[in-house]
Amino acid sequence: MITIGLLREGKVPVDNRVALTPSQCQWLEKNAPVKIIVQHSPHRCFSDREYEIAGITVLESVDDCDILLGIKEVPIDMLVPGKTHLFFSHTRKKQPYNQQLFRAIIDKKITLIDYECLEHEDGQRIIGFGFFAGVVGAHNGIMAYGNRTGLYKLDRVYKQRSFRELIHTYFGLRLPNVKIAVTGSGRVAHGILEIMNLLGIHEAEPDDYLKRRFAYPVYTQLKGADLYVNKTTGGYDRTEFHQHPEQYACKFLPYAEQTDILLNGVYWDVNVPRLFEKEHIASDTFIIQTIADITDDVNGSVPINLGDQTIEDPVYGVDRKTFRKTAPYMPGSIDVMAVGNLPNELPRDASRYFGEQLIKYVLEDLIKTGSPVIERATMVKNGQLTPHFSYLRDYAGVA
Repeated sequence: MITIGLLREGKVPVDNRVALTPSQCQWLEKNAPVKIIVQHSPHRCFSDREYEIAGITVLESVDDCDILLGIKEVPIDMLVPGKTHLFFSHTRKKQPYNQQLFRAIIDKKITLIDYECLEHEDGQRIIGFGFFAGVVGAHNGIMAYGNRTGLYKLDRVYKQRSFRELIHTYFGLRLPNVKIAVTGSGRVAHGILEIMNLLGIHEAEPDDYLKRRFAYPVYTQLKGADLYVNKTTGGYDRTEFHQHPEQYACKFLPYAEQTDILLNGVYWDVNVPRLFEKEHIASDTFIIQTIADITDDVNGSVPINLGDQTIEDPVYGVDRKTFRKTAPYMPGSIDVMAVGNLPNELPRDASRYFGEQLIKYVLEDLIKTGSPVIERATMVKNGQLTPHFSYLRDYAGVA
């Protein structure tokens, strides 16, 4: 029998999400050849007592478990040598702030399976918190615009006990005739669109959105073909774009002349063109007042993302002339909402959703003989870089 341990989150600020809820653990122990041990935690959104009531063992140490499930990066001193760990390591892009962690994983002969690397054959991510990041990020973006203009007031998400309670806060809310640009087509965008629908915001096709103002609030969703164009051919090919994004230019700027709120959900890496350059925000035609950078890449697709805020204080301003950070809602600035752990505002719903995907698509292969999906997501095996991630050799410090 395989023993699975649920790790206590150790990264600061402490994350309160979990990979499996008490009821999911209970179901697994009844229906799969597994024993689950929950590491004691005072911070988890599901208490130790809730796991114990479900019949799940809670202990201080999970060192004897075969597989360890976390959420955020595991601090080096909490890594268990020789064990299989699953968590979001944030190392696949050679993130410098996690290089020491990655090297420790190799030194401790650990097997690392990164949730972010679990993909279907077509490259679609299998599990993640993107939907709830989109939900919370969209809410916070709409909230920030209301705070700036004084036209309406939205309460904070984390004050609600559940997604269902959040929905009740929208009853009777009347929004002005704002125009909202939604970028992306993945899980984050799906979460954003859920909030657009709950708020009764009408969809407009991109061409129509660019041509006129409306007497009611509208949004348009900008996907790959709406945002990017091959510099040579003038066309868009999804496969080519993902393989050679440096061959593409971004065509977002006309939307910046028609948009009040930008809700950004596009994937970005260093070769993908930014939605705009920071100098563009100084133009009188750039009318965006609020940006929720939900995918949250510092100096990334939104180049005026100057770094993370906290859940308690999610919004800052960026001066349109100096590009420096200011207090939010100041004249002459754009408000930016950028938080790295947005799903923590709805941790129980987000954890339940994550666990469902984990059980449905991953755990059976993980506890049996493995699969191509597991193999492709294994960055390090017993302290050795796997062939798929050989490009990380310099990052990992191995010959």
